[in-house]
Amino acid sequence: MTVHHIVGASVPRKEGWDKVTGAARYVDDMVLPGMLYGATVRSSIARGKIGKISFDPSIAWGNCHGNRQRHSGEELRRSDPGRQHCLASDTVNHAEEPILLLAHADRHKLRKAVEAVSIDYEPLPPVHTMEESEQQSIIIWGADNTFKSYLVEKGDVDAVWKEAAHIIEGEYFTGAQEQLYIENNGVIAAFDPENGVTVWGSLQCPYYVHKALMALCGLPRTRFASCKWKPEARSEARKSIRP
Repeated sequence: MTVHHIVGASVPRKEGWDKVTGAARYVDDMVLPGMLYGATVRSSIARGKIGKISFDPSIAWGNCHGNRQRHSGEELRRSDPGRQHCLASDTVNHAEEPILLLAHADRHKLRKAVEAVSIDYEPLPPVHTMEESEQQSIIIWGADNTFKSYLVEKGDVDAVWKEAAHIIEGEYFTGAQEQLYIENNGVIAAFDPENGVTVWGSLQCPYYVHKALMALCGLPRTRFASCKWKPEARSEARKSIRP
């Protein structure tokens, strides 16, 4: 009888051969009929009120598709008050917050179009640290700067404290963590009035976003074939009726 040991052994990855030979297909390899490339114009400041949005007249804006619906995401916020708008409404609360969506059939012209958008802001005091947020001298979210709270209760904690030989208390901090992808993140969203929305992307959490997609699009769960998700792409695809 042959015994296979996994620990300490090199286990072949199912997708490994396709990746090392170049046969694997990423979002950038996919081309759909009439497909537009999308990009997001984002906040350049940490916090402030959005003022005038200007478009450089040297760009042929008639060839661009844009989305700056100030109500974008209101349905999502009503269905789940703890969620952020798809697009910033009147105020941005952090740097790189999405404000405007642009789409163009030429990805190179799209990049120039993004650079040709200028936004005026009325700066507001930002909050940079957890300590500043807890002081609540500046409220940027809800009533107390709490984005989301979770309560986990299990067992009799007070009884455990009484029986513990030692109790160690302290505050511990870790830096932000993000996994390193071997490719840039990308997404394609296709909207069809009859069949709904289909999304292809490079994220790995498609399951919990269906509620958000349903609220944003006003469509039932059965109208989504979501492999992965990014809300900006969905919004632009539905507005332009093109992938």
